[in-house]
Parts: sequence; C-alpha cells; structure tokens
Amino acid sequence: MNTLTVGDLAFEVRRSEQRKTMQITVDRKGELVLTAPVGCSADVMEAFVREKRFWIYTKLAEKEALPEAAPAKQYVSGEGFSYLGRNYRLLLVDGDGQDAPVKLSGGRFKMRRADAVEGRRHMIAWYSARARPWLEGRVERYAGRMEVQPAGVVVQDLGYRWGSCGKGGKLYFHWKTILLPPRIVEYVVVHELAHLHEGHHSKGFWQRVERVLPDFAGRKGWLAENGAGYASL
Repeated sequence: MNTLTVGDLAFEVRRSEQRKTMQITVDRKGELVLTAPVGCSADVMEAFVREKRFWIYTKLAEKEALPEAAPAKQYVSGEGFSYLGRNYRLLLVDGDGQDAPVKLSGGRFKMRRADAVEGRRHMIAWYSARARPWLEGRVERYAGRMEVQPAGVVVQDLGYRWGSCGKGGKLYFHWKTILLPPRIVEYVVVHELAHLHEGHHSKGFWQRVERVLPDFAGRKGWLAENGAGYASL
C-alpha cells in the first residue's frame, strides 16, 4: 500500500522499520506524506489522519498563502542577486580585466560577458564556494552551546530543503542558504544541530532550539513566508 485517501486528503505512504509512531509531513508543494511503522494497518493510519485533519488543513492553507517562487534570473546587467540577505545588481564586463567568471566588487556582482550564457552555473559555483566556510563558522559557533559535535558540513543542492541532518552526524545545507539573511541562516543551522539530539520535531526538539535562539519562532515564520523568494536563480 503506497497511498492512502481519507476524504479529500491523499497521502503517499512510506513505511519504515525504524519508526514506532506515525508522522505526517506537508512538503513545499503541498503534497502529503504519511510515514508509518511497517506493520501499521490502513484503519490505524486513517484514524490518525482524521485526528490530525485540522492541523493538516492549517498547514495546507499556509502553503497556499506562501508567495510563489520568483521567476528565474536573467543574466543581464541590472538583474538583482541576493547574498546574505542583501541585493546586488549584476554588471556584465569584458573579460580582459577579470580573472574569474564572477566577482563581488564595488557593491555589484560582476560577470564576464562571455560567461553569461552559463551564468547560472557560475553563480551557483560562486555561492557554493562561499557558503561552506560561512556555514562552518556558524556551526562551530553554535555546536558547543548545543553540546553536539557534528561530523562535518556538506553544501549541495537539497531540492526543497534548506538543511538536513544525515547519518553519522554530518550536516547538509543547500547552497541557497547563503542567499538568506544571516539571522535566518543561523536558524537553519541551529535547527539542523538540534536534530543531532532529536530526530523528529518533538517538543524537546523545539525546546533545544529555543534555548539557543529565543526568537526562533519569528525566524522560522520569516523563512516560511519569504524563503520562496530566495529559491530561484
């Protein structure tokens, strides 16, 4: 059984031998996922969904209220690109005086004109190169306060996720996190560090986050409401 329909709600069902309880998640596109123990029956899952219907509808309403992702960037002079929450305009330049496809200089992103045809690839490389040391610094800053020792930091494309805590204690972050304001990136960092203690978003998980970031709810809300605007490149 890979799907479950309860009224007007349709779920993808994922079974896990590691799970002892059920969990419902609503992804960025509003698709519903129900994770359940291997031996969980359809009747038990349906009862769980009915119990959580108000929460599910609330989450779906939030998704529908979120702004749509910004249109894809154009690699032309005057286009705006974010870096740590600030917007910088792109300036295409002749290649003679620039030794790299992309530079941030004089308050502008400068890209060699000949490289604009692959502008997205070059911007991703630029962001990725700067994201890792910046994120490593923030992980180091908060890891001691949260009494954890992550195994390392990996920056890559994570699809719709800003961060992820992997097996073995490694922390994964989307390269796009470096586009967000620093206080929001710090929330993502603390969120993933907390997962080294708590695998799920339990009450104890959020308490750990709150101890380090008392205003985490505001940061979390900002990311939910504004993150989509930073997701296109």
